[in-house]
Amino acid sequence: MASADAPRHTDLREYAPIGDGRTIALVGRRGQIDWLPLPHLDSLPVFAGLLDTETGGRIELEPDEEYTVRRRYLPRTNVLETTFRTASGSARVTDAMVTGVAGRLPWAELARRIEGVEGSVRFRWRVQPGTRLQTAAPWTEERGGVSILRVGDISLAVVGDGHGTAHAQPDGDDGPAVHGSFATRSGSSSVLILVATDGEPLHLPDPGNVQRGIDRTVAGWRAWSREFSYDGPWQRAVQRSALALKLLVYAPTGAIAAAATTSLPESPRGGKNWDYRFAWVRDLAYTTHALVRFGLREETHAAISWLLQTIRRNGPELHVFYSLRGEVTDGVHEYDVGGWQGLGPVVTGNPAHGQLQLGVYGDLFAICRTYVHSGNILDVATGRSLAAMADRTCDLWRQPDSGMWELPELRHYTSSKMGCWQALNDAVFLAERDAIPGNPERWRSERDRIADWVARHGWSEEAGSYVMHPGTTDLDTSVLLHAESGFDRGERMAATIDAITRDLGAGPLLYRYTGMDQEEHTFVAAAFWRVSALACIGRHREAVEAMDDLVSRANDVGIFAEMIAEDDGAFWGNVPQALSHLGVVSAALTIRDLVPAELLDGR
Repeated sequence: MASADAPRHTDLREYAPIGDGRTIALVGRRGQIDWLPLPHLDSLPVFAGLLDTETGGRIELEPDEEYTVRRRYLPRTNVLETTFRTASGSARVTDAMVTGVAGRLPWAELARRIEGVEGSVRFRWRVQPGTRLQTAAPWTEERGGVSILRVGDISLAVVGDGHGTAHAQPDGDDGPAVHGSFATRSGSSSVLILVATDGEPLHLPDPGNVQRGIDRTVAGWRAWSREFSYDGPWQRAVQRSALALKLLVYAPTGAIAAAATTSLPESPRGGKNWDYRFAWVRDLAYTTHALVRFGLREETHAAISWLLQTIRRNGPELHVFYSLRGEVTDGVHEYDVGGWQGLGPVVTGNPAHGQLQLGVYGDLFAICRTYVHSGNILDVATGRSLAAMADRTCDLWRQPDSGMWELPELRHYTSSKMGCWQALNDAVFLAERDAIPGNPERWRSERDRIADWVARHGWSEEAGSYVMHPGTTDLDTSVLLHAESGFDRGERMAATIDAITRDLGAGPLLYRYTGMDQEEHTFVAAAFWRVSALACIGRHREAVEAMDDLVSRANDVGIFAEMIAEDDGAFWGNVPQALSHLGVVSAALTIRDLVPAELLDGR
């Protein structure tokens, strides 16, 4: 049961993302939208009640009396349907970031269709822009009978049909807003529309066209979903994860964001609040690999082309991540707002921008190997660039780095060496197929040296496991990725899985590495890496049982955040998180390919 007196800090499990290829809105179970950056996913958010309850802004739409909620995504879409039931009736709200006939619209258009199902339900709504994390003061003006809301260069308008009379609040206690109320009846259909532009004229859409636009958006998502070639176990969870990943594809460039939000903390202690609205080479590699296995063409080609061109433009060094427009970013900016549940800081930017992470070389080559293996051809400039990157890997692999976890301590992390092995192994594969120039003998020789180094220094007899780095018995879940990469699918990897399960496990969930149970919650992606690793070493029944458990831990509409609390199942960290959904997809595909069909009956 919910009411207007519900707390303003919302459990992260309650959010469902919708998007249009340029930005993402998070819709809560009370019908509130607490997160919407405009005009781009990585812009400062115009609606940020998620992080700033005082001046962040939000969009509200909920019944004016107590109600219950049932919601779902319309099948095979990223359009959300929420059914509210009150003592007086029930109504259905359909939320969409509307797309156009030829793809995304040149403006942002959030549409909320409210349909009466039975009886009558009185709704109240409110659109209140925020201060963009205390960097701009919202204000209103009347133009032709329409209230225009402005925040810096962002212009917004609220239009609709059957949504009641809109009342402007020029400057109340919470800042300027537009609000209203209306009642549904059985068979009624109203629409509430927010349209936004950035430093350009503001288009006021016709509500009838928007009603058709919602239907067109539903049809567009379903057309995309029909391109899946996946027909296997956990089909619903896999498709939802693929749709979540599609939301994170930044359509103007083809880049793939690591998450839709910034500054959501990884633990109640705060401090670990990062901005993941960037294109990590690692995440893009994993996403592309998964989408290629689905047979999806446009997204994979766009992502690979964008990444390779971005690397060449910003070279010669390979960076850990780039902005969604292909720029090298620098620095972290902190904002004077409270943060989610008061757990700051709230930041843009990410401190990993200047780090050496050797594993990204493996990620880069894995993308290109997958692309070529699927029957595609690399261009001449890319071939030369990759050959130079392979030579660079030969020179760099002996150096300490920050590892996959972006740590400040430079060490010889075992998983980083395994990533370099993967880079050179894939470089040899590409050279032997004439996909890239150069003599692969050096790459083959250094690849074997790396394998020998890991065997001697990355394995601990005391721990009975691959360890985080030489001289320790600490464990690290990122080594599990290298069962699937092919580095090790034998006894040592099996022993490592057992050690990690014992020392880092919380049921089927895993902490990232030794000591993290004292600092943060379990890392969703790592649990799925364990599933894939189990399948790779032949422990199929364990893999299937763990997968069954893990997919049930998504929220009510199939979405995962970065972390899950081991005690109460609460979400922590940024949401939706690409690595978490990639874990779902990759584990399911690996099991489908390796596990006997009789173990998968009914899934």
